[in-house]
Amino acid sequence: MNPILFAPSPERIAASNWTAFRNAWAARDPSVPEEPRALWRHSVTYAPAFWQELRSHAGVIDEGSPEPALVGDAMPGATWFPNLRLSFAENLLRRSDDGVALIACGERGSRREVDFAELNRMVAGLQACLRRLGVGEGDRVAGLMPNIPEAIVGLLAANSIGAVWSSCSPDFGRQGVLDRFGQIEPTVLLTVDGYSYGGKPFDIRTKVAEIAAAIPSLRAVVVVPYLEASPDLSPVPNALSWQEAVQGGEAKPSFVRLSFDHPLLVLYSSGTTGTPKAIVHGQGGTLLQHLKEHRLHGDLKDGDRLFYFTTTSWMMWNWLVSGLACNATLVLWEGSPFHPDPAVLWRLAEAEGFTQFGTSAKYIDACKKAGVRPAEFGLAKLRTLFSTGSPLVPESFAWIYEAVKQELQVASISGGTDIVSCFVLGYPTLPVRMGEIQGPGLGLAVDVWNDDGQPVCEEKGELVCTRPFPCMPVSFWNDPDGSRYRAAYFERFPGVWHHGDYAEITESGGIVIHGRSDAVLNPGGVRIGTAEIYRQVEQVEEVLEAICVGQDWEGDVRVVLFVKLRPGLELDDGLRERIRRQVRANTTPRHVPARIVQVADIPRTMSGKITEIAVRDVIHGRPVKNTEALANPQALDLFRDLEDLRH
Repeated sequence: MNPILFAPSPERIAASNWTAFRNAWAARDPSVPEEPRALWRHSVTYAPAFWQELRSHAGVIDEGSPEPALVGDAMPGATWFPNLRLSFAENLLRRSDDGVALIACGERGSRREVDFAELNRMVAGLQACLRRLGVGEGDRVAGLMPNIPEAIVGLLAANSIGAVWSSCSPDFGRQGVLDRFGQIEPTVLLTVDGYSYGGKPFDIRTKVAEIAAAIPSLRAVVVVPYLEASPDLSPVPNALSWQEAVQGGEAKPSFVRLSFDHPLLVLYSSGTTGTPKAIVHGQGGTLLQHLKEHRLHGDLKDGDRLFYFTTTSWMMWNWLVSGLACNATLVLWEGSPFHPDPAVLWRLAEAEGFTQFGTSAKYIDACKKAGVRPAEFGLAKLRTLFSTGSPLVPESFAWIYEAVKQELQVASISGGTDIVSCFVLGYPTLPVRMGEIQGPGLGLAVDVWNDDGQPVCEEKGELVCTRPFPCMPVSFWNDPDGSRYRAAYFERFPGVWHHGDYAEITESGGIVIHGRSDAVLNPGGVRIGTAEIYRQVEQVEEVLEAICVGQDWEGDVRVVLFVKLRPGLELDDGLRERIRRQVRANTTPRHVPARIVQVADIPRTMSGKITEIAVRDVIHGRPVKNTEALANPQALDLFRDLEDLRH
């Protein structure tokens, strides 16, 4: 088994939300087991009872009957809680006192506190504005917003009247925004005059004006002042200032309680293989799933301070916002995580007393390579470190316990936009093992299957979920017969959710993600997860980042590795050989790259994920269907017509 890096004390286990939930459930059902992995199996076997117990334990505000919890068992087709009505926003705004709801910080040195009373007032004000504009149930409200309080207000105000929220970060290009919002035809757009990144201001009013002109359904554009206190809004058609929009509201909003599956959010796939899929998520499934993940798996408690480095384009922003339902304080960061230096977020963690710190695996690796020592800042209150976006390699686990904090639950988590949550994540009552995600989410029948559809353990295969679960998408937008939805998740294994992750269940019951299935390499017919190669390459001191793809070559596939090196360094034969030795010594000869090529940059999506499929298309001379989905599409030019790949 992989070595244990951290084990929670008996006192920590006893005080956890997980234990409180298990004990409450066991008081009503003596068959509920105590051991965590046995509890997961029980929660899957008796999934309707589990979700009913969670709803009750978390104090969900709703009306109607919780019976039946589940109608049908087909995927897709099963229906959860058909007789319940609720409001997602009402469950997040259950507090209206002077306790701190949001702490908003930015790279320009700004800091702002918003208490629950003020948050309620802003939501009530925007709610009244939306109603004046004729927004009603099922209409869409879009946000082209940085990670600031007003974006959260937009989501909550939209849901409070039954409208559907969808957001993108303001660094998206014009066409990227239209590829997303153009599909859903919003009635109102909430935006800013500009944003800051890396110490540079970016005025987006001209872009907003072009976007507004291209979406005929828009009745108004509400502009939040961010770069300037009183920006000139004359270039923007049908513009309302934020002050105009929210003035004169009540102290608290009213809430329309609608069906469990009433649309809450539209999120978008990365879009690197075509127009982004618009994925519709229901309010009840999202609420229950996030309550489970925050309270039970993340041990988020009243008064905790939850931080996740994210933009409004990434599903983790929606996940972060739901922390309000646990009466936690959310800490928001707007700007670069490396400005003015790579330690800025760790200083913020100590200054604001983060109890849970969330970020990406790439950020952790970048801090390690930059020589950051977060333990120097204290981090006395930090209990949990979340990591997602890509697999957290064993060496990064080790660095966290050496350079960040020893008494810390490292919760590597993995799921995605498709379920706006996680399939596999942390267990606060189990040890953390090197390189492993601790386990599957309660109530989710997660498994790993081989190509023949057979469950496998200690063998790589496809991550699947074999039974219905509440946070499955309600639908895809503009998919009236559900054919695109079924093709996305149920074509590979009919009736079973196929997630597209290449995964492995370990001897201890933990899970390792080896990369995306569609990026798996296949030299000589042997399937290799790219994460296995990245783990080795990123240990080479000279390498800042890498991307690995398969190149069709002489009737087979050969492994091609592109590396971005530290500034001023050049790739030579000696470094190539050291990289190959590192890979060969710790994997297999099949993993060793046939070609290693230096590049100045690596293309990535807006949420920071490297784009292996786009690079693979470029080196084969195929068009990349939607470069607007990329944060740095110009980087693709570095991979075209390379001499090193012609022999």
